[in-house]
Amino acid sequence: MVSLMNILEETKPPQLLLDQILVGDCVDHMAKLPAKSVDLIFADPPYNLQLPGGLRRPDNSLVDGVDDEWDKLGDFASYDRVCAEWLRQCRRILKDDGTIWVIGSYHNIFRLGALLQDLGFWILNDVIWRKSNPMPNFRGRRFTNAHETLIWASRQRESRYTFNYASLKALNDDLQMRSDWLIPLCTGPERLRGDRANGDGGKLHPTQKPEALLHRVLLASTKPGDVVLDPFFGTGTTGAVAKKLGRHFIGIDRDPGYAAAAQARIEQIVPGDADSISVTPNKRDAARIPFGLLVERGLISAGETLVDLPRRHAAKVRVDGSLIADQFRGSIHQVAAGIQHLPACNGWSFWHVLRNGKPVSIDALRDQVRQELEL
Repeated sequence: MVSLMNILEETKPPQLLLDQILVGDCVDHMAKLPAKSVDLIFADPPYNLQLPGGLRRPDNSLVDGVDDEWDKLGDFASYDRVCAEWLRQCRRILKDDGTIWVIGSYHNIFRLGALLQDLGFWILNDVIWRKSNPMPNFRGRRFTNAHETLIWASRQRESRYTFNYASLKALNDDLQMRSDWLIPLCTGPERLRGDRANGDGGKLHPTQKPEALLHRVLLASTKPGDVVLDPFFGTGTTGAVAKKLGRHFIGIDRDPGYAAAAQARIEQIVPGDADSISVTPNKRDAARIPFGLLVERGLISAGETLVDLPRRHAAKVRVDGSLIADQFRGSIHQVAAGIQHLPACNGWSFWHVLRNGKPVSIDALRDQVRQELEL
């Protein structure tokens, strides 16, 4: 007789194994994960370079490039077929509001972009990772290949995806973050050493990505506690950065040696505390505070005068939180627009109140209310 417990056990949805490295084929492992369970995917798939023989420098020495078996997926049709398989699984396990980052070179990124669109992903940005220290072009027959391209896409067009605009602006000295990122290649102590094939202490993995690149990706598009999956985990850069930033990770790689190196690397990471890993909130995501609440709480009094920063315009505050200035009556936004003869104006950034003769932004007072109300 089959017991109810056995039935429940067999029908129980698969569990999400957090902060673990799974060894094996990424399609097989992703197929076992619950649908819509991952917040972000970072995929650095094989380039499929198809280089004819070794690449040599002018002095005939061999370049330590990508010639591993995992990068050889056959012709274009074979490559497209393999990539479509793992991308389908990525879309299945991605939450409705989740996003995916895919990185590649000119050898594969355009094929990946077409596949993303064909499978229903919605491309949000392409980002150029410009390498400050690229490998030279030894043959002198092409431009130096100094960049790779990242594609950032949401699961669907309607996704309400995470984008930490304010945090990226803070990271970039209070300037909007652009889609061209100047970041050096992974070198020095960060580069994992110990060539398992030759035993000569060379690069453990030929395409190890710099932590700075993953830091920016995860800071841009995840929140603390989110689940990040990397189906081509390699030496674990995604997991290392995820742990530092207080995100969970799931890594998949078919090479046990890479998985072991990644595990050892991640175990040495000390995650940041709650304060250090929190992101700067976006203004548009903050709780709505009406201007009238500032009047009710006595931060601004009825009858008080608001001015713009150069003090060219002034308006009187009324008891209901509306303003009056000459013939204009209405909200802080309507009056700010009217006196400047503009179609619209953000009154929170336009108006200031005088305190000890100095202008104080009413937006700063709004932030004070949010803190007091713990919003």
